[in-house]
Amino acid sequence: MYQTLKHLSASQQVGAMFVLVFGLLLLASLMLFLLSMREHDDVQAQQSHRDRINDLSQLLRTSWALIFVFWVAWLAGDITRLVLFALGSFFALREFLTLSPTRQGDHRSLVLAFFGVMPFQYYLVGTEHFNLFTVFIPVYVFLALPVASALANDPVRFLERNAKLQWGIMVCIYGMSHVPALMLLDFPRYDKQNAFLVLFLVLVVQTCMVTQHLMARYRPRPPLAANISQSFNWHSWSWGMAAGSLLGALLAGITPFVPGQAFALSFIACAAGSFGHLVMKAIKRDRGIPIWRGQGKSVTGAGGMLDRIDSLCFAAPVFFHSVRWYFGL
Repeated sequence: MYQTLKHLSASQQVGAMFVLVFGLLLLASLMLFLLSMREHDDVQAQQSHRDRINDLSQLLRTSWALIFVFWVAWLAGDITRLVLFALGSFFALREFLTLSPTRQGDHRSLVLAFFGVMPFQYYLVGTEHFNLFTVFIPVYVFLALPVASALANDPVRFLERNAKLQWGIMVCIYGMSHVPALMLLDFPRYDKQNAFLVLFLVLVVQTCMVTQHLMARYRPRPPLAANISQSFNWHSWSWGMAAGSLLGALLAGITPFVPGQAFALSFIACAAGSFGHLVMKAIKRDRGIPIWRGQGKSVTGAGGMLDRIDSLCFAAPVFFHSVRWYFGL
């Protein structure tokens, strides 16, 4: 597959990936529909079958959503693409903060986060100020937000409130902004094909997460951190890492990497995404919620915007900086 993809032109690679990705999703949707038509005489067996179908449907919807957003971003212009990802950050941060208590003294910091930090971070991405883009939030915003909160003259749970806001900004804005930043990296002899890097990242991370979930569901093992996740264990994690990394090696032809490099970078991205997803589960348990959108019912615990992109928000900056450091970009 590597040699085949490498020898295709850019337009042929686009067509091949479109057919491959959407073809697989359509095939999976058809198979799931046929499985949903199956009936069981036993009531308990029928309920178990329905739960499995709902579980798989949620995974498939998440995959469709991620690939659809990527494809829209690919077709859009540079400005539209940045606006699209900025909106994703906006709604994810809103979701994160809505389910965490705030006080009147936080209003200045919240306004600064939504209407100052987020637009400026994406402006830095669009203008390719990579050096400032990588330190703006971890350094300058980290120092500025507590100052804004302190000037509000409200010391009640000061550390907790500021830590919560800074966590939300790091995950929802800083992490997400690294996805469109991949399209701006300048690789030799890889002109105008950087959108494939985003597709590559989305596919390997989503493959890892889906495989990990399915293995935990259908080949259960004792959970590693039962109070945080009933599904996370080293067995399912290893299968997810293997699936994502091998897919990355197979897709090396659409990237500037050779298969060995693609495998290693996929492994790094999958590790960051899977552990990041576990961390976000811990935060949900701390907040006492099953899903980020609120108290709604969900079989998989994934229903909000942040549930769909949390692994990508952790994987994107690690992948971006690993690529940039390794290739000296």
